[in-house]
Amino acid sequence: MSGQYGPVKGAFVSYVEAILDVLSAEPRRTVITTADGSQIRAADLRDRVHRLAAELGDRGVGRGTTVALLTGSTAEGLVARYAVNLAGGTVVTLYEGTSATTMAGIMASVDCSLLLVDGRRQVTGAELAGTAAAYRTLSLGPSTYAEDVMALADLRPAHPLRGLAHPEDDWRIGHTGGTTGMPKGIRMSHASHRRGLDDRLAGAGDPPRFLACTSLAHLAGLLVDRTLYQHGSVVLQDGFDPGEVLAAVARERITHTWLLPPLLYQLLDHPDLAGTDLSSLSRVTYGGTAASPDRLREAAAVLGPVLYGWYGQAEAQLITEAGPGEQELTGRDGHLTVGRAMPGVEIAVRSPDGTVLAPGEPGEVQVRSHHVMHGYWKQPELTAEVLRDGWLHTGDVGYLDEDGHLYIVDRIKEMIVVVGGHVYPADLEELLLRHPAVARCTVFGSRDDHAREEVHAAVVPVAGHRPSLEELRDFVTVRKGALYAPYAVHLVPEIPLTAVGKPDRRLLRSRLAGPSAAAAPEAGGSSF
Repeated sequence: MSGQYGPVKGAFVSYVEAILDVLSAEPRRTVITTADGSQIRAADLRDRVHRLAAELGDRGVGRGTTVALLTGSTAEGLVARYAVNLAGGTVVTLYEGTSATTMAGIMASVDCSLLLVDGRRQVTGAELAGTAAAYRTLSLGPSTYAEDVMALADLRPAHPLRGLAHPEDDWRIGHTGGTTGMPKGIRMSHASHRRGLDDRLAGAGDPPRFLACTSLAHLAGLLVDRTLYQHGSVVLQDGFDPGEVLAAVARERITHTWLLPPLLYQLLDHPDLAGTDLSSLSRVTYGGTAASPDRLREAAAVLGPVLYGWYGQAEAQLITEAGPGEQELTGRDGHLTVGRAMPGVEIAVRSPDGTVLAPGEPGEVQVRSHHVMHGYWKQPELTAEVLRDGWLHTGDVGYLDEDGHLYIVDRIKEMIVVVGGHVYPADLEELLLRHPAVARCTVFGSRDDHAREEVHAAVVPVAGHRPSLEELRDFVTVRKGALYAPYAVHLVPEIPLTAVGKPDRRLLRSRLAGPSAAAAPEAGGSSF
């Protein structure tokens, strides 16, 4: 709770109030540079949050209410999230790239009472507003179909507000990628997020200057919060473009950014890279999908010792980090490490009967930390299955070495059951990425007419190469055994991603190995 731009002694101070207090300490400092180049001072950002929180509070937003945000990487979206949480409400951020039907289903599943839409998402917002749903729609800017709540809020005086959230309240209901059906709601507490603000990132800059070039609905949004709290500043870009990212790093003297590995590869391949001044860049955080060892070595050679790899999941947030020099550390079978436990994180690898396994023995990775979710929204049985005895059962198969480095083999639920054993997609993907003709790949299982599961690999070849099925099968067989050799290889121009940036195995399966796809077990083109 805050008083006149300061905390009330003995009361819980939410993450929003903590950030607002930092903004108040340096009111004239520029803290946000938007995609169109506009600059926002600390006091102006703080005041807009207070005004909008008061306006939303008068409209019924408070503890026990859930507000959906369709906002993109905009300052208005950031103000809206802070304002809802300051008023005591819970936010649900809708991922761009998902259908309006899925968005409406998510909002209904978590009992949303209000939808806030920014000025650049008006078409989708209008489509959602037209559904027969039990929520109101307000716009964060001029609109032809919804009231402009931001304009009304800006007419208010900027009186400091007391935060209404309690430590155990949900600040956010996140969602899984939704590749196997309706995404699961993941409850994250105010206390957890507030504590996470204090975790400082090596190499992020002092103060940090963060480039948000991916969706604020995902990790970039959490890194914006940390940056502002740690007296830094943020540059926003509306979507990822490698040329614009390179230009922004040089122009804005960026110290830190977050990228999925495929986006990092786009930077490495861009013709402007060699001539761009990247001397300010001291940290590039990457994660979310399997990374190519060769491309990471290339990135380290070009960018220097700035790479920090993250392993985590929606239910646990951040688990491990691999810093500069650790990206090439390999375990048995050539697995790359995902690093060691981050501060405040405990990791155990256990067998199905709960026995803690010795270093090098693979089992389920289990995690205990302040980042772990409260549980799944209105799914107590599933929550009880995943959260047991204070530990989150990640569903990932991995092992620890003697020094505490973690190696991930795959997801328990994504393993492909073939004749003779199990194939873990991530394990095979990591191996295929070592082939000189493979630029990117995703492995998935598909059942044939007799319900037998076969291993398929969607491969983006290196320019000028066209690896054959036999070539890749021989490569895998020699290094991993015939069990892992793919039944079919599909050469594709790109790997489709879900709304949260993960390889879309469901889409690949339906397009390449479903009933309507060609069934010939050979490398060839795609129907994309």
